[in-house]
Amino acid sequence: MPGEKPASLDKDEIIEILKLLDASKFDELRLEIPGLKLVLSKGTAGTTAPDPSPAPASPLPVAAPASGGGEAAAAAQEQEELEEAGLVAVRAPILGIFYRAPQPGAPPFVEVGSEVGADDTLCLIEVMKLFNTVSAGVAGRIARIRAENGKMVEYDQVLFLIAPSATREPSAA
Repeated sequence: MPGEKPASLDKDEIIEILKLLDASKFDELRLEIPGLKLVLSKGTAGTTAPDPSPAPASPLPVAAPASGGGEAAAAAQEQEELEEAGLVAVRAPILGIFYRAPQPGAPPFVEVGSEVGADDTLCLIEVMKLFNTVSAGVAGRIARIRAENGKMVEYDQVLFLIAPSATREPSAA
């Protein structure tokens, strides 16, 4: 409807939806309403690598804040500039709580400047007491960490930016 306010959910509402999905016989929930796209899956615990293919264009913003549309546009512009600079974005494959370390008090998996291999674990995302690992997907150096430890991350949110390693063979001169 014209003039309709975009939908939003707070953390408690999302956790309640996660509990309902967990108790249901369904394996996946997809909710799309104006201003909100939510994709939840029971899936299996284990390694989850970022999807190397670009996300399909959607008329609905993914994880857009209910207020401050200008802020989302500025973030998208900045992301585009960083990717043009040759950085690879590692995105959240699921919605959940972002953890930089394997357990409380342990050192983080990576820091800015860390060299990583394509299969190296960068973080964990917790959904319904299941911890999913997120791998780099590309060898390189961590240029930026975009998510805050212990905070909720949205599906497809940029978690890390990686400057890929040069994999080309030297040219014969």
